[in-house]
Amino acid sequence: MRELGTIDVALDEMLVNLAAIVLRLSKPDVTQTPEARRALAQSVHQYAVCARRSTDPRVHELKTQLEETLKPALRIVASDGVKVS
Repeated sequence: MRELGTIDVALDEMLVNLAAIVLRLSKPDVTQTPEARRALAQSVHQYAVCARRSTDPRVHELKTQLEETLKPALRIVASDGVKVS
């Protein structure tokens, strides 16, 4: 049974390292094309599937951060009828 705990810890560490890589790849200058955005979305989804069974809070925090990268950036285009750039 101790071996399973060791495997779980190793998997959690791998997930933390993987999330760090995906977070670096999620930067706007890297994900400029539609293909890159789709690849990011697929990576985030696959990470979330793997993270679902983890009990490590770091893994779940990173999952949340990764999911946030998929949300479109909001910008104000008008305020009180005045266009804002």
